[in-house]
Amino acid sequence: MAPQDLAGLAAAHLRRPGLVVLTGAPGAGRSTLLTRIAAAAPGPVHAGGGLAALAAMPALALSRAVKARLPAHDIPLLAEAVRSRVRTGLLVLDDLQHADPATLAALPLLATRIRVVAALRTPHRIPAATESALRAAATAWLHLTPLSPHDAADLARRTARHLTDEAVSAVVARAGGNPLAVTALARHAAAGRGTPGPGIDHVAYALAAALADLPRPARTALAALGLLGRPAPADLLGAGASALRDAGLIDDTDGAVAPVSVYLAETAAGLLDADARTELHRALASALPDAEAARHLAAAGDHAQAYRRALTAADRAAGNDRADLLQFACNLPGTATARVRVAAADALLAAGRPHAAAQILTTAAPLGVEADVLRGEALLQAGDPYAARSAVTAIPDAAAAPVVAARDRILLLTDLATDPRAARDTADKITARYPTPPPGVAAALAAVHAAHRTPGWEQRLAAAATAATDPLTARWSAWLLVEHLLADGRLPDAAHAARTAATTCGADLAYSWQTRFLAAAGWADVLHGHTPPGTDTIADNVVHHSTDLTDRALPADARAYATAATALVEADSGLLAAARARLATPDGHPATAWVAREAAWLDGQPDRAGGGEPAPAGGLLAGLHHITARWAAYDTGAGWHGDTPTGMPAAAHHTLTAWATGTGFTAAAHTWTSTVHREQIRCLIAAGLHDTDPHQAVDALLHAERLADAAGLVVLAGRARRGLRRHHVARDNRSPRSGTALTGREMEVLHLVAAGEPTRRIAGQLGISAETVDTHIRAGMRKLGARTRTEAAARALTRPTPADRFDQPADRFDHEDGR
Repeated sequence: MAPQDLAGLAAAHLRRPGLVVLTGAPGAGRSTLLTRIAAAAPGPVHAGGGLAALAAMPALALSRAVKARLPAHDIPLLAEAVRSRVRTGLLVLDDLQHADPATLAALPLLATRIRVVAALRTPHRIPAATESALRAAATAWLHLTPLSPHDAADLARRTARHLTDEAVSAVVARAGGNPLAVTALARHAAAGRGTPGPGIDHVAYALAAALADLPRPARTALAALGLLGRPAPADLLGAGASALRDAGLIDDTDGAVAPVSVYLAETAAGLLDADARTELHRALASALPDAEAARHLAAAGDHAQAYRRALTAADRAAGNDRADLLQFACNLPGTATARVRVAAADALLAAGRPHAAAQILTTAAPLGVEADVLRGEALLQAGDPYAARSAVTAIPDAAAAPVVAARDRILLLTDLATDPRAARDTADKITARYPTPPPGVAAALAAVHAAHRTPGWEQRLAAAATAATDPLTARWSAWLLVEHLLADGRLPDAAHAARTAATTCGADLAYSWQTRFLAAAGWADVLHGHTPPGTDTIADNVVHHSTDLTDRALPADARAYATAATALVEADSGLLAAARARLATPDGHPATAWVAREAAWLDGQPDRAGGGEPAPAGGLLAGLHHITARWAAYDTGAGWHGDTPTGMPAAAHHTLTAWATGTGFTAAAHTWTSTVHREQIRCLIAAGLHDTDPHQAVDALLHAERLADAAGLVVLAGRARRGLRRHHVARDNRSPRSGTALTGREMEVLHLVAAGEPTRRIAGQLGISAETVDTHIRAGMRKLGARTRTEAAARALTRPTPADRFDQPADRFDHEDGR
């Protein structure tokens, strides 16, 4: 039950004499709730309570409340002395767990004569018989439950207003709905970001005092949960689990025991002295599988055993798990063998983590030629071709044939990265050396052909991507194929290749590579405007999957593509503030750089759209950068003095030629039909603005409006209507159902969608199921006449809030000025 509901229930019980007891875990908000109840109570309030340091002083809790010395030796006389002073007022007692025996004995007597509300922390050391007497005398015994995720997030934002959504989510996840933990962690997070804030030592001290009332087995069990960092079987925690359950500090509804507040469990672990913590780590290691045991042994300082257990676990693992375990073993104090380091680097490369692989192989002592080629491969994939060349140059021709082939592959690819023309000559020499090239060499030769667009390059890269002998080479080749197809504007082909590769990587547990391919596929879908079979609209589909991706720890390319895709959908749908927030931190990737410019142009800020990162040297993104720059120059009235760049898809070239000549936009629009749908619409809008024949101009703008409305491109549709008004063509873009009022919950859900929240997070914040969230979104889309959830969210932002009771007519959502 929410605190405000508990306060109302307590007030209802306190309309006549009686005892209301509020119970809750440390930091649950008992004192805050007492203050709220006292503030709303009619008549005088007499507030007191127990003190831990003076728990033995008779009648202290009551004396503090009535501000008088009391006859503690006689319980009936004590109760009458308090009653005569409180009379029709309210007696408020905090920290009942620290109250003296006389106070506790008098409360059942007082409950029949005056109104009493008291707060009792769990756990506590009140004798069972005394607690039973209090329960029997109480009018109500109310327990404070943890805050809902939505309320906890609201408290975190009120405590530290500048926290990012990601930081707030992390605070909520650790705090477990405990208000004190939420407040402490939010302040700590704010201080970590440079904002002044108090430390959390006083909070930990308050929690430590509460935990001291737990039996020792319970404290040990809670500390074990803090060290584990995950739910655990009850039998692993021993006898202490039942005491934690009675105190309301754990949740075992799903069969596994989890702390209600992770922060509280971590505090319990932090209270252990060094020897006790080491002993507990060792005890956990003896009962856990090798992978977890290795980390607990390392924490206990037993690095040799941790190393052995990690290697044992790695032998039974695959994919990212194997890479993590081998990396962990190599990072332990002591010297990992060259064989283990090579195995770790190989696993990390296969998992798509080249920087980590290169670091593992960077040692003072040489590790051998096999390690050298792996380090060269890692540095190449990490984007440092010069260091990659240096790593393999010393490998002699007399080395083993696979090592020499790997060396030649790296030398060829470093030439391709640093001097593409020289790479052709190197490729010819390597082709002569290897009549039947090994898979790695064949993939490098295919990369050279792809860079120069030699006929058949797609087939060569596709063949390298499906080679079963070398998963790493196959994934790298598939990524090159996807990026080249994206650059050429072959977006359906790129999306198909990316999804095929993602499926293969998922089956191999190579999740880092899988996220790259999934993010690239989403980016291709957004640009193309293509909806994969069996899914919802492209906007909803991509926002759902890309937002899910950006919640994870991703490679830079994957995060950039996922962020760019989501931000472009948001900007096109009118959620410009959400798009700006998503793009607030530049990452240097050309996709996010262009979307940042495009979002500024859509937002009516052409001066910002024309600046920023320089355009890429070639490919589709280079064309889009230049097209947006031309639109920005047109809107600001500035002249354009640049040349039309080369090396772009035909559609981009035709569009920039039309901008240079002022004619041919309609023809250019047709070239975008199978490439980028939104650019087709922009070309039609440009045709409507430049065509000197009014009838042709209006036809182009009407066509643009129809396409934009059908695709849910709200801002571009508004731009088309703005052009139509210049020709005195009035448009009404309201849906026939747009007059239907949204319910309060529908408005709340759509506002969270507008903030960029995915369905699962909205469900958690509002305490409802994901299916209910989807039902509210679909209802909002129907009432607003929106084609996508993102468009519905944008339209909802222009509607009166539920608090306005929809007295005013709904605003028209037009974005006529591109704003």
